[in-house]
Amino acid sequence: MPFERGAAPRVDPEQIASNDNRYHCHYLLIIVTIMNLTPSMTGIATPDPLKFAFSAKTSAHASRGGMRPFPLDEAGWQSWWQRESEAEERALYIHIPFCRKRCSFCNFFENGANPARINRYVNALCASLAQAADTPLAQSMPFSAVYVGGGTPTDMSADELAMLAAVIRRFPLAADAEVTLEGRLNGFDDEKWQVALAGGFNRFSFGVQSFDTRVRQQAARFDDRETLLTRLGELTRDDAAVIVADLIFGLPGQDDVVWQQDIRDVMASGVHGVDLYQLIAMQGTNLERAQEKGTLDWLADGQQRAAMYAYGGAQLEAHGWERLSCSHWRRSPAEQSRYNQMAKRGAEILPFGAGAGGSILGHGLMYGRDLAPWHDALASGKRAPGMVMGRNPNARMDGLLRGALDSGVLALDRLPAPLLTHLMPLFAAWQQHGLAEIENARLQLTLAGRFWNVNMQAGLFEFLQHNPLDGSAPPSHGTAAVRHSLV
Repeated sequence: MPFERGAAPRVDPEQIASNDNRYHCHYLLIIVTIMNLTPSMTGIATPDPLKFAFSAKTSAHASRGGMRPFPLDEAGWQSWWQRESEAEERALYIHIPFCRKRCSFCNFFENGANPARINRYVNALCASLAQAADTPLAQSMPFSAVYVGGGTPTDMSADELAMLAAVIRRFPLAADAEVTLEGRLNGFDDEKWQVALAGGFNRFSFGVQSFDTRVRQQAARFDDRETLLTRLGELTRDDAAVIVADLIFGLPGQDDVVWQQDIRDVMASGVHGVDLYQLIAMQGTNLERAQEKGTLDWLADGQQRAAMYAYGGAQLEAHGWERLSCSHWRRSPAEQSRYNQMAKRGAEILPFGAGAGGSILGHGLMYGRDLAPWHDALASGKRAPGMVMGRNPNARMDGLLRGALDSGVLALDRLPAPLLTHLMPLFAAWQQHGLAEIENARLQLTLAGRFWNVNMQAGLFEFLQHNPLDGSAPPSHGTAAVRHSLV
């Protein structure tokens, strides 16, 4: 039977979700001729998809494009805070945009950690939080997670930490709310630790990046290997809170030997969870400038980084660590990584602070990073400068798809039958290219798929834009998924 271009043939979802590879091969050959499928959506056929399915990972996140700025005056903004939340789950994100040092790989350094500037900012931020906490919007349902990120929030003083913790408690937090403080170990002394614990912080995320002293020096990080391991041992000794470490693979000078020691060190450090993040080359970094000058140490290429990812995950799992997502593992059930999972699923995240991003009543929201207009707006009782986006009518399904791919498993029976049928050409292509396996009504990412999962998310949203579910022509104002790095 002939098919119209842009329309999928009728198929049996149970047969789609079966493990009949002959069916998938036949289906893919038919469908590729009637739908828009490109290598940026599907990856390419290669004997080694872990290393070569896509050309490169260029972003840490992916989302559907096409949302337009939403015109909102001050009266409209104030009225939003008098409404009740419509969300199924939500969190707070609080941004502290100060760092004492710019790391070589960072392209979003915002403000130096001047104590007077931090103090002024934290006081204004806490006043803003206190005002928001008393609104119907904030009080209408509990928050399951709070994330204080940056920047380097641990550069706040102990008194500032106590002030921030107190105002956070004015929001209706769930009884088991995850309250995370992000930062670095350097400068996070016992006084700050005890104040943070007393204030209700129960999870701490530290950017270790690498334990190797020489690699750390090249990345412009504080402290050597022994100092880091000693401090992590002190913080994890009594299990007073969940401690998480971030590691980056692909840093200058970080060869296989160094990376293997990094994995051994993080497993021995006592931390409850670890993120393995790939170094992404970004414009405007000191690392880029060093590379242009030819002064950069040895740097792993994309294929070597793929092998490093595979090694890290395999070693963690061989030693009993559980994979919670494509980039996060835990050794203890105390580590939930709740905020990160909620963000991927598209939960409502009320943002506070210059440079903070989140959502409110279904609208995306990103505040500007410039401190001066942020302070001026708060002093006059107005909304801080930033961008409000129109509501995404597909937000709930986008969150389901993004969250599932981030976890590595998509239950196909959670998708409406028409959408499942529509997406099967893409899913079949992923299976053909070694990025996923379809079995028992589940799309499960392979090791290669987990490594390339952000590319696959971007490819999925690109597919939906080029092949609208209703069969209409793709929108003219955008043809690719938005790819961006969150601050």
